Amino acid sequence: MAGQKDRLFLAMTNFSLPIQGHFFQGIFFRRSFRWIWLALFCLFLSTATGEAFARDIKDMTGRTVSVPEQPARIFSLSYPLTVLLYALAPDLLVASNFPIAEPAKPFLPQQVTALPAIGAMMGMGPGHTMNPEEIMALHPDLLLAWVDPMGDTEKVVHPVAGSGLPIVYVKLTNLGDYPSALRFLGRLLGRTKRAEALATYIEFAQIQVSAAVESVPYKERVKVFYAEGHDGLSTECDASFHAESINFAGGRNVRHCRQTTLMGMETVTLEQIIADQPEIIVAQDPGFAKTVASDPAWKQVKGSQHVLSVPHLPFNWLDRPPSFMRALAIRWLAANFYPDRFSFDLRAELKTFHSLFFGVSLSDKDVDTILH
Repeated sequence: MAGQKDRLFLAMTNFSLPIQGHFFQGIFFRRSFRWIWLALFCLFLSTATGEAFARDIKDMTGRTVSVPEQPARIFSLSYPLTVLLYALAPDLLVASNFPIAEPAKPFLPQQVTALPAIGAMMGMGPGHTMNPEEIMALHPDLLLAWVDPMGDTEKVVHPVAGSGLPIVYVKLTNLGDYPSALRFLGRLLGRTKRAEALATYIEFAQIQVSAAVESVPYKERVKVFYAEGHDGLSTECDASFHAESINFAGGRNVRHCRQTTLMGMETVTLEQIIADQPEIIVAQDPGFAKTVASDPAWKQVKGSQHVLSVPHLPFNWLDRPPSFMRALAIRWLAANFYPDRFSFDLRAELKTFHSLFFGVSLSDKDVDTILH
């Protein structure tokens, strides 16, 4: 390709027209034509490298956005979308939102663990809020934004709205959104085959679990308390996207309330939990999960003797960030909620899942680490 460009350049710059008249007039016109052809040559170069190509698409909110023909440098403004790109197209990311925890690194590809971390527009704590100037310094050609389930998407992207970069919104609230989001991103990024494989896996997991638990009457469904925080006294409302895996797996979340913030983490008293009498506790904090059964204050809660500790490697299976890890979570939960209705080989499935989503082969020891 370089040789062709060189020959074209020589042809263009040596091009002249027979011009009659004054000697200097001929030189002037020849030089003028050379500048014109040089400008056209530069246009050719930009076209040949794809920079001048652009196409209009509709993002997942219906907005029309002009994007590069083949995006090559992408930054995602939020955690859930970034984690999805770890599986779909990690080579296109220019940075991550957060540092990868050391215990998670053995279970992720080097392309992911080597990414610089510059924060997110939806900062989740000190040190994670991003400076828009850091984005521009990485020279991305496309920004991707998660559609905020609480309706503040425009506010979230406002700091970068004037950057001139195309911003494409992707809907990823619930696990059921993932197949469509993957296929959309596959078309956008030129990764349709891989996107289809990931989308199909998630769809199959949902079909498996739905077939096993959908016939369980609501009043007969296992009562579940979702415990968050070191003391277990934070939780998620039953309709919150943070806790959707519990509902999908056939659990009956005992906290009936309305999610008021994007972060969730509704506070609850032990007296309320005792009154709700959950049969199972799903615990996010490993320390709480280990000690709650022997804690005198929790003895009146039936579920304190049946605690499921949420796996966190390489990312949280249920939440924070919500991700495609829920395709594992719903089956893990269903198998624990209804062992007579749903069973599967979790250890074998972990190996299949990691091979497909992360390109990592797990050993038996790796599986032990993830589950314990």
